[in-house]
Amino acid sequence: MLRKEYSAHEIEAKWQKIWEEEGVFHAEPDSRKKFFLTIPYPYLNGNLHAGHTRTFTIGDAIARYHRMLGENVLFPMAFHATGTPIVGLSELIANRDPLIWDVYTRLHGIPEEELEKLTTPEAIVDYFRKQAKLAMKSIGYSIDWRREFTTTDPAYNRFIEWQFGILREKGYVTKGSHPVRWCPNDQNPVEDHDILRGEDATILDFTLIKFRIDDKVLPCATLRPETVFGVTNLWVNPNVVHYMARVNGEVWIVSPEAYHKLTFTDRSVEKIGEIPGEELIGKKARNPVTGDEIIILPATFVDPDSGSGIVMSVPAHAPLDYLALRDLYDADLSRYGITEDLRKIKFISLISVPEYGEFPAVDAVNELGVKDQNDPKAEDATKLVYRREFHNGVLKEITGRYAGTPVHKIKDILLQDLIDQGVAEIFYEFSETPVICRCGARCVVKMVRDQWFLEYSDPVWKSKVLECLAGMRIIPEDMRAEFINKIDWLKDKACARRKGLGTRLPWDKEWLIESLADSTIYMAFYILAKYVNAGMKIDRLVPQFFDYIFLGEGSPEEVAALTEVDVDTVRRIREDFEYWYPVDLRTSGKDLVANHLLFFLYHHVAIFPESLWPRAIAVNGFVSLEGQKMSKSRGPILTLKQAVAENGADVTRLYILANAEYTQDADWRNDGAQATRGQVERFYSIAREIIERNDIDESAELTLIDRWMLSRLQRRIIETTDALNNIQTRRALQSAFYHMLNDLRWYERRGGRNQLRRILNIWVRLMAPFTPHICEEIWQNIGEGYVSRAPWPVPDASLIDEQAERAEAYLEQTQRDIEEIVRVTKTKPGRIVLYTTPVWKKEMFRLALEVSKGGRLDISALMKSAMGHPEIQSHKKDAPKYGGKLAKSAHALSGDVLALDEFEILSRERVYLSRAFGCPVEVYSADDPQYDPKGRAQNAEPGRPAIYIE
Repeated sequence: MLRKEYSAHEIEAKWQKIWEEEGVFHAEPDSRKKFFLTIPYPYLNGNLHAGHTRTFTIGDAIARYHRMLGENVLFPMAFHATGTPIVGLSELIANRDPLIWDVYTRLHGIPEEELEKLTTPEAIVDYFRKQAKLAMKSIGYSIDWRREFTTTDPAYNRFIEWQFGILREKGYVTKGSHPVRWCPNDQNPVEDHDILRGEDATILDFTLIKFRIDDKVLPCATLRPETVFGVTNLWVNPNVVHYMARVNGEVWIVSPEAYHKLTFTDRSVEKIGEIPGEELIGKKARNPVTGDEIIILPATFVDPDSGSGIVMSVPAHAPLDYLALRDLYDADLSRYGITEDLRKIKFISLISVPEYGEFPAVDAVNELGVKDQNDPKAEDATKLVYRREFHNGVLKEITGRYAGTPVHKIKDILLQDLIDQGVAEIFYEFSETPVICRCGARCVVKMVRDQWFLEYSDPVWKSKVLECLAGMRIIPEDMRAEFINKIDWLKDKACARRKGLGTRLPWDKEWLIESLADSTIYMAFYILAKYVNAGMKIDRLVPQFFDYIFLGEGSPEEVAALTEVDVDTVRRIREDFEYWYPVDLRTSGKDLVANHLLFFLYHHVAIFPESLWPRAIAVNGFVSLEGQKMSKSRGPILTLKQAVAENGADVTRLYILANAEYTQDADWRNDGAQATRGQVERFYSIAREIIERNDIDESAELTLIDRWMLSRLQRRIIETTDALNNIQTRRALQSAFYHMLNDLRWYERRGGRNQLRRILNIWVRLMAPFTPHICEEIWQNIGEGYVSRAPWPVPDASLIDEQAERAEAYLEQTQRDIEEIVRVTKTKPGRIVLYTTPVWKKEMFRLALEVSKGGRLDISALMKSAMGHPEIQSHKKDAPKYGGKLAKSAHALSGDVLALDEFEILSRERVYLSRAFGCPVEVYSADDPQYDPKGRAQNAEPGRPAIYIE
């Protein structure tokens, strides 16, 4: 029997121990349909947080669901440790960096005595691997732990060497010069895992347009080179001391920050002097494209860390430029030697936009009511103008031979022309700043020479990835466009570095393979890892071994001879791989669409035949904490371990899975988790009460409420199954848990009891993917074996009883209407009288259904038809008014109500209603209201009886 009180800790510990001891989730090839599911392995530089919890729990729920469908499910897990972050972290811990000590003791909950031991990369990997595994076990993930590995394991290194050997043979790994995110401290390219701040920053190619003062260049960075035709002035921050530098033989004037960035490009850069910004103001510069002389004006809003620190002004098309110029109209600029009236600066219109007049910036400022350059709405105006100009703008005659060109097509054409003319260069810059490496250093964009790259820009490779994508299922489907856009956008990527943990390039041992590049086809290694962990010899895992295991090339005998692995083991590994591959579903967070998930597709199509390409990807959103964005390096953060310790595994699972759907972001709120705990306790209490009841007669003839409940139950099975097939855990739980609670509450309220055990049997199985521990505990008392392996409920169409559902819905609605009247009038009813709809209204309702089309009802047609019916004609004074009411609600008319015998239903349930309200209940037809002192009967309508309360 179930214990009286629900104890999450005891129940969860009990079943986790049993699952592990019995190997319940160990997966081996057999005759069943297989389902191979993977989720991103976590990076070992911190404890698992709520973002991991969401992604991993979705994966586990889907794995459990498919296991109950009777499929052979492989759900493995590993750990990512390569790259520089862990090395940098160990150094910071060893140096007792205050920020790092605060982050890892306060946010990650690591005791100081433990943290002070983590001064080597190996210690960090070992510590967080153990912590992550304990956390995943504590929440009950159905993982086959025999297959775990870490990306620093020797066998995995051989696997990655093999992968890169193939990529190089196919020409996908090349050496060249490319812009990369670079850590000056580590002297390494950095990828997403290496970044402490600015993880979302991308590299943008700005155009540096060379304005001039005499023989000196004032380069201005812009993402829209076409606007050079509309420049009226330059902006310089008077408070910044600028550098003069010799850049490839030219003298440039830039901010100190821009000078620092230039030193990391492939230019020859040398500082030769300084010049205060205020000395530049008032001078005239020449536009290299138009030849115009333009004035330099003061602007403290110019950020020296953005672009070159000198900004060109296009007030006709840039709201901020227009506002800044307007704000100077009445300013005293005499200290800069400027005495001219700035109102005389003529705006230059160069883009025609349907939504705007000659000067879009002015129109947008007026449209949004922007006060000045400090108004937050100024940014909104800027985005609005740029968006409309980019999508709908066309260049005007003033742009010369470019006139008539759409704005969205001009950048590459114009940029190349300006470069050829020697008046512009490309300058790479981050899309957001600052970008901070995990070592604490500020990153820059560096043009790296002789760097190894994966040539993701290769058009043939891209086309194969798009072909793979076209044959895959993407969940949700609207993310497909995002994948296509990212594939189209993806450029070559640095794939090697000189520092960190990882696998060395087999042909160039000075380089280590980058941490995103070595985590692309690791799903294949799960099949091999089981044998490695069981003690298979790995000293001689030559490329031919992997060629046979993963590509079927060669023979098991040849491989056995080369590796000294016995031939039967070689053959079994190959057979296992043929059984399990390809990946049936990869579920992941949306932050990995632009990197991990793209590379996952790229490398699979490069290495494997089409039959082994991935079949589906599901994407989910982020998790915030009490409305704030979580950060494992800055806080706030909720670790998986903390969530389970405070709430229990099943409560944590239920709350995170029911919180949001697909790419929507979830928000973890402690009061919501507490409310969910109450619901789980109620679930347990209901199950215990059902199990202990001795008044259930399962052989009794089905009553109306039994038929209703069994019908609702079939619909819950159908809805939950459909939701899980579409990986909609929130929708699945709305049906399987919250709606089921409501159904059961109504069933018992209406006196239902004989189907309770049948209901519980199905309900527990519906909930097993979401709250497995409590379901195992209940199942132990009502079923056989493990609920984790029990068959998923199958709906019985013969039990769907629409008549019973309509009747109960009608009764429930009537009861709610009575309750609302009682609540509003604040009276205790002594007598309740109900009047069901008269025949003439039913007939008119039926006619309204016949003449309505597309949710619209022609009142003239309705009345013309209605007057031909004697029942309606006798109420010709009231009929037009009722017809108008039907017309207003034509979109919601349903014929279901006409199938109800309202009088019969309410008469039959008089005893129930009397008991519910503690007073006599009488039922009359409005056609024969034997007692109607207030004339309420005339208000009765189909589906809504009139109500009189004394």
